[in-house]
Amino acid sequence: MDLVMMNCELLATCSALGYLEGDTYHKEPDCLESVKDLIRYLRHEDETRDVRQQLGAAQILQSDLLPILTQHSQDKPLFDAVIRLMVNLTQPALLCFGSVPKEPSFRHHFLQVLAYLQAYKEAFASEKAFGVLSETLYELLQLGWEERQEEDNLLIERILLLVRNILHVPANLDQEKRIDDDASVHDQLLWVIHLSGLDDLLLFLASSSAEQQWSLHVLEIISLMFRDQNPEQLAGVGQGRIAQERSTDVAELEVLRQREMAERKTRALQRGNRHSRFGGSYVVQGLKSIGERDLIFHKGLHNLRNYSSDLGKQPRRVPKRRQAAQELSIQRRSALNVRLFLRDFCSEFLENCYNRLMGLVKDNLLQEKAQQHDETYYMWALAFFMAFNRAASFRPGLVSETLSVRTFHFIEQNLTNYYEMMLTDRKEAASWARRMHLALKAYQELLATVNEMDMSPDEAVRESSRIIKNNIFYVMEYRELFLALFRKFDERFQPRSFLRDLVETTHLFLKMLERFCRSRGNLVVQNKRKKRKKKKKALDQPVAAGNTPCSPGELEAVWPSLAEQLQCCVQDPGLTLDSMVPFDAASEVPVEEQQAEAMVRIQDCLLAGQAPHALTLLRSAREVWPEGDVFGSPDISPVEEIQLLKQILQAPLPRQQGTEERGAEEENEEEDEEEDEEEELQAVQVSEKEFNFLDYLKRFASSAVIRAYVLLLRSYQQNSAHTNHCIVKMLHRLAHDLKMEALLFQLSLFCLFNRLLSDSAAGAYKELVTFAKYILGKFFALAAVNQKAFVELLFWKNTAVVREMTEGYGSVDGGSSSRKPPMWSPEEEAQLQELYLAHKDVEGQDVVDTILAHLNTVPRTRRQVIHHLVRLGLADSVKDFQRKGTQIVLWTEDQELELQRLFEEFQDSDDVLGHIMKNITAKRSRARIVDKLLALGLVAERRELYKKRRKKLAPSSLPNEEESLKGFCREGTEEEVNLSEEESEEDEEKEGGSEAEQAPQGSSVLSAEKLGQCLHQEGFSAQLLWLQNCLIRAAGDREEDGCSQAIPLVPLTEENEEAMESKQFQQLLHKLGVRPPASEQETFWRIPAKLGPIQLRRLAASLRQPEEEEELQPAPDPKGPGEQGPEKEHQKQHRAQALMALSLARKKKAGLVSPEEEGGEEQLKVAPRKRQLLDSDEEQEEDEGRSKAPELGAPGIQKKKRFQIEDEDEND
Repeated sequence: MDLVMMNCELLATCSALGYLEGDTYHKEPDCLESVKDLIRYLRHEDETRDVRQQLGAAQILQSDLLPILTQHSQDKPLFDAVIRLMVNLTQPALLCFGSVPKEPSFRHHFLQVLAYLQAYKEAFASEKAFGVLSETLYELLQLGWEERQEEDNLLIERILLLVRNILHVPANLDQEKRIDDDASVHDQLLWVIHLSGLDDLLLFLASSSAEQQWSLHVLEIISLMFRDQNPEQLAGVGQGRIAQERSTDVAELEVLRQREMAERKTRALQRGNRHSRFGGSYVVQGLKSIGERDLIFHKGLHNLRNYSSDLGKQPRRVPKRRQAAQELSIQRRSALNVRLFLRDFCSEFLENCYNRLMGLVKDNLLQEKAQQHDETYYMWALAFFMAFNRAASFRPGLVSETLSVRTFHFIEQNLTNYYEMMLTDRKEAASWARRMHLALKAYQELLATVNEMDMSPDEAVRESSRIIKNNIFYVMEYRELFLALFRKFDERFQPRSFLRDLVETTHLFLKMLERFCRSRGNLVVQNKRKKRKKKKKALDQPVAAGNTPCSPGELEAVWPSLAEQLQCCVQDPGLTLDSMVPFDAASEVPVEEQQAEAMVRIQDCLLAGQAPHALTLLRSAREVWPEGDVFGSPDISPVEEIQLLKQILQAPLPRQQGTEERGAEEENEEEDEEEDEEEELQAVQVSEKEFNFLDYLKRFASSAVIRAYVLLLRSYQQNSAHTNHCIVKMLHRLAHDLKMEALLFQLSLFCLFNRLLSDSAAGAYKELVTFAKYILGKFFALAAVNQKAFVELLFWKNTAVVREMTEGYGSVDGGSSSRKPPMWSPEEEAQLQELYLAHKDVEGQDVVDTILAHLNTVPRTRRQVIHHLVRLGLADSVKDFQRKGTQIVLWTEDQELELQRLFEEFQDSDDVLGHIMKNITAKRSRARIVDKLLALGLVAERRELYKKRRKKLAPSSLPNEEESLKGFCREGTEEEVNLSEEESEEDEEKEGGSEAEQAPQGSSVLSAEKLGQCLHQEGFSAQLLWLQNCLIRAAGDREEDGCSQAIPLVPLTEENEEAMESKQFQQLLHKLGVRPPASEQETFWRIPAKLGPIQLRRLAASLRQPEEEEELQPAPDPKGPGEQGPEKEHQKQHRAQALMALSLARKKKAGLVSPEEEGGEEQLKVAPRKRQLLDSDEEQEEDEGRSKAPELGAPGIQKKKRFQIEDEDEND
């Protein structure tokens, strides 16, 4: 900017600062006021930042402010004001303009401000300036917190901000033109920081517990110091060339040597060109020109190899919005002395500051005490210093703060958030992509560190690595992260370096996962899937189920009070029709079809005791639907109106879902093959499954993933050897391990293979060349049997197309969603038309269901049949076949008589409801039949319709007693299963499924019995007793409270804690239905809330130890069977009474005990100790002391085989 154009007031203010004479700066008397005026001018500058540009052009900072800072630092007010002005002047250009301006004029101003900042940075590379800043900062930090004033804290913060602003200025590569190992401006600034001792002050701020408030400032400054450094190279400084560097250099030299030799060989084989002017013209056979003739080549034959049809053409211009993202981060080698200083700084920082500072910053981020996007500095520091630690001398203790599952979760959360914001905030997509790259680097370094821990000689370190990997591989989000990043990769916003890091991180993750699966044998992981949940919509005025009278007697008792209210309201002139609307105007169901809902609403009002509302609804419905006199004639009398309401009250109206279901039904008719009458919602269901590595690898077999890999492979010459290996390894996994070579049969990839094989330095890429030949060989082998393979080269393929290419077209199931339905033949259309005309007028049946039942063709769906009927002109619209969810199918008088006859016939059988459903003529659901039986008054409650089980009496002999006890336990289990079946009466198929589940439950009992025996033999008797007591206490608590919630199993002793960590003990807990910790917030196993008291006592009894069972087993008497003493007879009597007490208690819990049996309970209290032994283990130690172990051959009760343990958690 021209100084002549400088504002006169601003020029006068700058002149009043002072002047420089030689090396001495003489300040004016108004220097302090002039500095404050400059701060005021900067505060009121315009959007072009004119004041900032004028001060930069006048070099005020270089000629005035820096000399004042270095020579007049003892003047505290002036020093504070100068620091404030410098912080403002060195503010980053991005903060001044908000973002990089797109308008040319504003972009010019932005670049001008950036140039002035680069000049400021070069001026600050002075030991004097940083020496003054270091001294001032040191003096301020020497003050204790009680001596330090608010102005001192502000000055500390401004000094740190000034250092941050100077380090933040980007380098001007075009102007500096520095090479590696040369000192750039940034290196000079770092060396000045080292000489002034500011680096030691930064380490002190990072390690001191009294200076926690500066943690984020320190971390930001450190990240800017190491901005251009590579942690692996920095760790090897001063130790000679490491083997990896030497191998890399040798590989690069080998590539150059092979290319040079190939060029020499090509030049040697070229023909002499002494007659170059008369080289002649040649016809290239097989290569067409623009027309139909062969190409005529007018140059020498040695140039034919370089011929291309694109020669001379104008290159196609790529729009700016489609251009690939540019690389912003540039790594270079600094001067050796700077690298040595930075290496020592990293070592000291890791040993003294890293864990404390990172934990402090993490807390500030979680408590939202930091500024926006400050987490990027945390992720950079994590990636850089963990990489430095891994490359220098790997010591996991130095980075233990960030080496945890919580850190993985924090990085994954931010990575997912950046990924979602990049997809939604398209204007700032490039910024979100850069942040996502930082998060990916941190995630990559975490995985690399855990992988390094696996190779540690310390067993504790390897065990910590195993625990972290177990948690990471278990959670589904960590496994799905890479798939999502590959599928949404966009080269317009994400640079090639992001794709390189993503490929290398995926390679590392798959290698660790594969090794972990091999070492474990089987791996159980978390699985999440979307479950279709039914959301039932209630009517407008629902009635509580517990208050709804069902029997005719109850309805007759309710009617007199309603009749009195109606007598008062029927002549009320104030009862208006506008108070209630009998239909839903927003529903997609036509108003003409909402009469049934209106009738149900009137009945609900009557059942709720709201007679005025019922009368209002009746009159409103009469006005809306006058036809048919359904709600009475227009001239109905008040007495007839009351009688009509009484009939509606007593009518057995079936209660259906709301009218909204019709709209959902129509949508499902268009989208799904089988529609539901209820609105469906998506919910995530979390379960566990056994992990299969190949199944997980198949998720990567998609065109989006392969495109990303091929894009990175195009730059194989610039890629490192490790990057090329990662690419080839993934493609080899897909082609060889999954047998999906056809996924790589793509023309662009084959062109890349052609360029690779014709490369003069192809010998340096042996792995790439071998893989290319393998894929090409597979392609030509397939092309020999499938000529269409050449056409398939033009398209990217999915797994279904690959299967068709290899197994034959049409081999994929035609019923899949990606295939069109089979065509209708003329014979099928004729049959369809005949069936439709024959059944379209039949009432009481669905015409489409009837057609599907009688259609003798290829299996068709309901949707296909409906659409073809509309296409043939037999129906006007798909809506004509809509299932009416609110259609009321009433019971006829003959059907009610038939139901009553069947009930009287089978009411004494074991399964009344089952026999009725088998013999009834009009098939209805279980719930509808139960409702009708209740409405007719044939049964008083639903329990009377449950299946009855025959109970076996226990004889006095011991073997028969055992069979009787086992039979009773089976009956109890069957009754509970039946209770759960009868409660879910909406679905008839659930009964068979619940009964079928009893078979595997028996095997679960046997496995639990074997596990208990094994654990007892291994010395877990005390732990089994503790688990048994926990189950019994939980059963007692749930009986007393009446409500249940998950109860944690808290091991309070070391023995119990070791047992909870044992795999066999955890397997037993799984078999018993105890739930493991569901998330990171849970630590202990929990007894699920769905286990009732009865089930808990059965589970506790199944854990009975051999010592307890031996107490119940009679010892062999040497006197013989007929000479047993009175003690044995007394013991057998106690045993029989205890078993009967247990039977009665469980029947009481199930509600199946009779009054006579309750009266007999008094007689069973003669053996309280034995009763308590069966239900609790509180007195087990006393019992063991009183009884003696019987011989092995003595008969006894196998208590662990009595109960069928429901392993509900595993089935879920």
